Amino acid sequence: MGANTSQVSDLSESQSIRNLIGPDAISENEPFWNQLISFTFTSPTSSADAKLLEEAVVPLAKTLIQNNPRSGNFGALVRVFLSRTKELKISTECQDQLFIWQAHNALFLVRCLLKVFIREMSEEELHLQFSYQERAPGTYDSICEDLLEELVCNLVHLIVEVPLLDITYNILFESVTTLLVLLSYQLFHKEILREGLIYGYLTKGRCLSLTSRLVKTLLYNFIRQEKCPPATHVLQTQSDGGGLLYGLASGVASGLWSVFTLGGVGTKPGAEQEQNPLPLSNQSLLLLLVLANLTDGPDCPNPYRQAVTCFKNTQDTSSIPSPQPHTFQINFNSLYTALCEQQKSDQVTLLLYTLLHQNSNMRTYILSRTDMENLVLPILEILYHVEERNSHHVYMALIILLILTEDDTFNRSIHEVVLKNISWYTERVLTEISLGSLLILVVIRTIQFNMTRTRDKYLHTNCLAALANMSAQFRNLHQYAAQRIISLFALLSKKHNKVLEQATQSLHGPLGADDRTVLPDYAQDLNVIEEVIRMMLEIINSCLSNSLHHNPNLLYALLYKRELFEQFRSHPSFQDIMQNLDTVIGFFSQRLEQAGSDLSVERVQEVIKKGAVALPKDRLKIFPELKFKYVEEEQPEDFFIPYVWSLVFNSGVGLHWNSQGIELFSMDSP
Repeated sequence: MGANTSQVSDLSESQSIRNLIGPDAISENEPFWNQLISFTFTSPTSSADAKLLEEAVVPLAKTLIQNNPRSGNFGALVRVFLSRTKELKISTECQDQLFIWQAHNALFLVRCLLKVFIREMSEEELHLQFSYQERAPGTYDSICEDLLEELVCNLVHLIVEVPLLDITYNILFESVTTLLVLLSYQLFHKEILREGLIYGYLTKGRCLSLTSRLVKTLLYNFIRQEKCPPATHVLQTQSDGGGLLYGLASGVASGLWSVFTLGGVGTKPGAEQEQNPLPLSNQSLLLLLVLANLTDGPDCPNPYRQAVTCFKNTQDTSSIPSPQPHTFQINFNSLYTALCEQQKSDQVTLLLYTLLHQNSNMRTYILSRTDMENLVLPILEILYHVEERNSHHVYMALIILLILTEDDTFNRSIHEVVLKNISWYTERVLTEISLGSLLILVVIRTIQFNMTRTRDKYLHTNCLAALANMSAQFRNLHQYAAQRIISLFALLSKKHNKVLEQATQSLHGPLGADDRTVLPDYAQDLNVIEEVIRMMLEIINSCLSNSLHHNPNLLYALLYKRELFEQFRSHPSFQDIMQNLDTVIGFFSQRLEQAGSDLSVERVQEVIKKGAVALPKDRLKIFPELKFKYVEEEQPEDFFIPYVWSLVFNSGVGLHWNSQGIELFSMDSP
């Protein structure tokens, strides 16, 4: 690489690169470095490009690993980068584009080499690579400064100090990406890493005081959704040639900013091949999720999680100081808007979950919004397309609904929001439906999908818990939503009878060794189905007990299929809960008989509406209120850390890791 445009194929041929990785030391004051970092290089814009770059860099980096103890050239490259970052803020204010460009190029080289180093060696060995410095021909010694810590702290400083402008976009992106690469040791370990050098630098060292500023900056990078600047907008040459430096800029860097447009998500086989127009936003969010999910240290809690859990709204004028460390203020309205607009990606759904679950200020704000449909509809669309989503994304979407349904105001308000023409709901044309009824339809569809495909008890539990939380507040359910509730019960009833029949047959059949092993499975299946049936009966009962007169469509569907409930009347698991359903079915059946035979649908509905007002409330037995609260399982990091890193692996812009050697998750993970 020199003062010409380079391609991946040129890397191994470049004399500058050969000198860098060779055995001879190059002093950081030599003109060589200016030449090395004055290049235009096609940066990866897709997984395929990133893979080509990785394959080209690996042999070069391995040669450097062998020669660096003698040459100390890697440390020299890092110091060249650090020397340029000291004046980066001033360069930005002076619009010194050449200086920023060279600093970016130096960091890009450091990041490419680091990515291979981290795969090839332990943190301790990596630390050594930073410490080698040429002293005399053929000898080396270690220097007193900790160059690795210096790099980490410098990157954090750069991210929080340098403003996001067209001319700084790419170096900010590269700084965020390099921090992700430095933290990527976790990918190559099956067990969760709970400490380490880089972990310590970020959570205890000089970076600690910048925790809240780093989290705030990463959040604002996500909120701003800035596109990568076009080439012509960034690097403008002066008409008079601009002297030697700007002459160099026009000759060397004219194509740089278009080349470094960083357009693509690192897609993997089976993932959507699409370009990501928001690389800094995407990468900042991934880094934020990685930092927030670092484990607590043995003697200190994770400061990034603390910052994520306690930040406040800029509109919060409360003068009461926050007792939590690392608190800051951010514009909740802007954050809410970004969360609504970007819900299609796993990482944005995970951020929403994190904020709802852990930040009470943000949760209160979200629940107070009068435009909740903007947030809820994208979540429902994720669940509706459950076949196309990975299981973790579906879980996150469901848990978000469960957390929202813990709030009674939310459960009431969703039935007051009327939606028109939901284009993505294709089973039936819904010209007009409440948000509450749509939510019920999508959750029931998810349960039915789970029953026929994945058979995941955890999924069932969360779906039913969300329905149960809403049930007392069901209002004016759409006719189709009411039908689907009863249809789900019919499906469960049919499944129950089938499993019961299979269990009975296996009991009466010849008892060979194989048959004995089958029996517990039937018992378990039966137990699970009966639990789900019980829950569905409780949901229907909760609605009838609390809002009978508000739900004529549910009453109509219940009466139309009343024979479904006959078999459960005397069942010991359901007798108590069936009392109210019996009372309601009996009361309305009698009224319909009195109204005559061959009644029209309209006449039946009229009888139901009048009967709902006439039914004495004291005839229904009071049951405890159905309320379920989401609680994170013990050691949530066992789920979240592999999940977050799978998102980095699959969605990191311009990053490619060879799947061989990845230990944290299996390659069929999301």
